[in-house]
Amino acid sequence: MAILLVFFLTIITTVSAIPTTAPAKSDSFTPPDNYLLDCGSSSQTTLPDRRIFSSDSTSSQYLKYGGREIAIVDQSADVPLPIYKSAKVFDAEATYSFHITNTGWHWVRLHFFPIRNNEFKLQQTKFTVVAADSLVLLHEYGPKEMEMQEYLMNVTSERLNLRFSANKDSPAFINAIEVVSAPDMLITDNSDALFPVGQKVDGMTKYSFQKMYRLNVGGPTIGPGNDTLGRTWNSDEKFLKSAAMAKNVSIAPSVVTYLEGGSPLIAPPTVYASLMEMGASDTIAPNFNITWEFDLDHAYPHLVRLHFCDIISKSLNELYFNVYVGGKIAISALDLSTVANGLAVAYYKDVFVKANMVSKPFLVQVGPLNEPMGTKNAILNGLEILRMNNLVNSLDGEFGADGRSTYGPSRGTVAAVGFAMMFGAFAGLGAMAVKWQKRPQDWQKKNSFSSWLLPLHAGDASYTQSSKTSLGSKKSAFHSSTMGLGRYLSFSELQDATKNWDSNSVVGVGGFGNVYFGVLDDGTKVAVKRGNPQSEQGINEFQTELQMLSKLRHRHLVSLIGYCDENSEMILVYEYMEHGPLRDHLYGKNLPTLSWNQRLEICIGAARGLHYLHTGAATAIIHRDVKTTNILLDENFIAKMADFGLSKDVGMGEAHVSTAVKGSFGYLDPEYFRKQQLTDKSDVYSFGVVLLEVLCARAAINPSLPREQVNLAEWALQWKRRGLLDKIIDPSLVDQIKPESLNTFAEAAEKCLSEYGVDRPTMGDVLWNLEYALQLQDQGKTEDGGSGLALANGAPLAPTVDNRPVITQAQGNQNSAQVQIIEEHSGTAMLAQFANLNGR
Repeated sequence: MAILLVFFLTIITTVSAIPTTAPAKSDSFTPPDNYLLDCGSSSQTTLPDRRIFSSDSTSSQYLKYGGREIAIVDQSADVPLPIYKSAKVFDAEATYSFHITNTGWHWVRLHFFPIRNNEFKLQQTKFTVVAADSLVLLHEYGPKEMEMQEYLMNVTSERLNLRFSANKDSPAFINAIEVVSAPDMLITDNSDALFPVGQKVDGMTKYSFQKMYRLNVGGPTIGPGNDTLGRTWNSDEKFLKSAAMAKNVSIAPSVVTYLEGGSPLIAPPTVYASLMEMGASDTIAPNFNITWEFDLDHAYPHLVRLHFCDIISKSLNELYFNVYVGGKIAISALDLSTVANGLAVAYYKDVFVKANMVSKPFLVQVGPLNEPMGTKNAILNGLEILRMNNLVNSLDGEFGADGRSTYGPSRGTVAAVGFAMMFGAFAGLGAMAVKWQKRPQDWQKKNSFSSWLLPLHAGDASYTQSSKTSLGSKKSAFHSSTMGLGRYLSFSELQDATKNWDSNSVVGVGGFGNVYFGVLDDGTKVAVKRGNPQSEQGINEFQTELQMLSKLRHRHLVSLIGYCDENSEMILVYEYMEHGPLRDHLYGKNLPTLSWNQRLEICIGAARGLHYLHTGAATAIIHRDVKTTNILLDENFIAKMADFGLSKDVGMGEAHVSTAVKGSFGYLDPEYFRKQQLTDKSDVYSFGVVLLEVLCARAAINPSLPREQVNLAEWALQWKRRGLLDKIIDPSLVDQIKPESLNTFAEAAEKCLSEYGVDRPTMGDVLWNLEYALQLQDQGKTEDGGSGLALANGAPLAPTVDNRPVITQAQGNQNSAQVQIIEEHSGTAMLAQFANLNGR
């Protein structure tokens, strides 16, 4: 018994002696390839973290170099690590070559410090580094101070070459090199896209990555010696926009646990053991975000990795918060206790950010959820931002290793084109008119804006004349009576209006390209949609939108102001909608909440726009992408339908259009998805989802919620059928909305979401129901004599003017009402509703 007791005490003593920050043995990683070179040193170098760097003096083993071998050493250099006291300098092309034992992910870390010496001015040097013969790591690079560039590459061959190319009269140099295997789990093949939310991006393992930022949020810097993979995690303090809005919290790293399948290889426990939370989270209603600012290059896509660990909650399902990346919501209503299956459990989320969605400054934010339950707080434990290679396989600059440019021509071609442009500028102006007269027969098939814009006006004499004059005129005010394209705007005008396409002016992003806010020289505020010529989807959507808007004019449809087709550009200019998408006013942006009356009026406006599309145009038009981001609000909160890139004409007598399924996840008509037959009832279904978004102020699809709550339509209808819909509506509406108005509104949404299109109402019917819900909401004012509506059995009847039905619509001051005549298209629907009034 005594022997057993001694043995037990020995085990306890041994375990307690293990450092709490050390990962378990099963989570350790021994890299098959582990090359550490101290370049220019004559002997091996041991760092304070006990890593040993070998000398590259025996250069034949790794270095292939035909020039003069130059080693520079300065033992007196004021540097934190001895590897920066020596360097290898090359006055010709040099290549380091490493044998790869196991293909897969590898770290490549390049250390630079321009050591002062009598022969070379390394502070003024410019050189290029290419990895694996095709990946540009550095282009025209010249470090002015000590730097470490870190990359993560998926190596697929048995050798990895690092080629240093010196420029003329400018040598290349390197102080130290690391080529170290990384675990396969570090980067998986798919990631979540920032936009559209819920979309998956595959093929991540085909990219290479450069570390831009790696932060231990709320904690001190973590050096390579305290990270299993030799990474450095910097403090987040200098990136925090407002330190007063955040406070740090930390616990013992030993408390942190990992999900099944998780590992400290993703991030060590010390990262998850500290965080930043809201600085005033104990206030009654905190309404701000914690914000970190970064400088990123919008020429590259990026991977943003967010690390979370709830070390502050006392119980499960207590903390809900939103996460924003680049000004857009990345995670809605994140409940870490659910996704991580407990408290103090490490969890991370990858977000893929397209190049055209990278803004300056680039913001990462966390903020509280506007919900009555839970703690009003938000946290972040760690953050990594990795640059991904561009289309020409470069992580630095527009040119690839083969000279190709991201803009198309090669390096030599760019120079030749520059000279040719100077030489041919004057000749080109004179030849333009001749070229127009002698254009090739297939000019309409060219992949440019003009190629699909001009044929729409074939036979239109006013267009032909204006097109010719516009070639030499900066402002051609051509107006087509049939197509309504409006004003011709030159590229320079739009460039000035958008401040040279300033990334800070971007107000929207899509498959076509960016949408910019601009101000024309006459003071008109506009939204400028600039097409991406490389996007086939964008060209098709532009063409469809042009065709639709050129023949549509309605108070509740966004108006087209003009266009530009210079230099094969694809640019459309619209009226600017001051208050942006409806969704921004419902959730995710911390904007002032909309009243119930405002929401009803917005829904009525959108319904009028859709009703006009279905019945008021020459041929019925199905929008096909009805959602809260495509309902825009002007300065008076008047709703207008936008984005007709997916719209379809339905010919006279046609009940449907057979077409490939397109639309937005969460709004898609299930019958359309099954049969691939598009009808106007598909828009009705999508509008039903919009009505629930307006009512509940949450996303149509939210993958972070429990399974039964992910799909808003299914979840809300379950509560509606149980008679408990009022329990899940936007909390700000609880004391505003009258039960009769809520019931009418909810019934309209439920009918819109019927499984089969034949059971759904028309948009005219939906419109009347919404107008009726607004009357019911205003019933109290009516009984006080506000609008003089007659009452029958306690229900308000719609008044008439000249025997035409009208509604009462509150605008601005809710104590006054203004009578407006309903559009004629809704009359039939209203009469049908009157016949069944007693059934409500």
